[in-house]
Amino acid sequence: MMRIRDRIEFKNKHSLVTFKPSQSIHDAVAVMSEKNIGSVLIVDDNESPIGILTERDLMRRVLNNGLDTQLTKLEDVMTKHIKIAHQDDNAIEWMRQMSNERFRHLPVIDEEGKAIAVLSQGDFMSYTWPQLMMNVKESVKMTALSNKQLFVIIGSIMLYTLGLSIILSL
Repeated sequence: MMRIRDRIEFKNKHSLVTFKPSQSIHDAVAVMSEKNIGSVLIVDDNESPIGILTERDLMRRVLNNGLDTQLTKLEDVMTKHIKIAHQDDNAIEWMRQMSNERFRHLPVIDEEGKAIAVLSQGDFMSYTWPQLMMNVKESVKMTALSNKQLFVIIGSIMLYTLGLSIILSL
């Protein structure tokens, strides 16, 4: 099992960006823009996650409703029902769940329930893409070697094409 804490993307994450629910959207957007990040985590006084604000939340709940970012608090627009992973959870299972349930940011907590990171689908993709390509390569190799009919068909097409080009060149 590949634990979240064992992933290099988890180990190399920049410092976690958190806000309190009473802070303004404007404060969060300023930091998101400055740090070029797609989400910020909203935490309680114990640093436990209670919500998340994503670029999608900003578009749907703030821009679409014409809210004033200076006056509106994060607690009014954050996604409140969030999935939260533990650092010892299986990374593959979370990748699958994020894909199936269509969410892009996963807060990760330590043993005490304190937020320690937010992983994005992009973080997981750096793991899955090379792995996926290697699996496809192996699958194609095994299929080709075990399927003699494929070689017969390809060989026949090549012989036909060669014979036809010889005849046409006469």
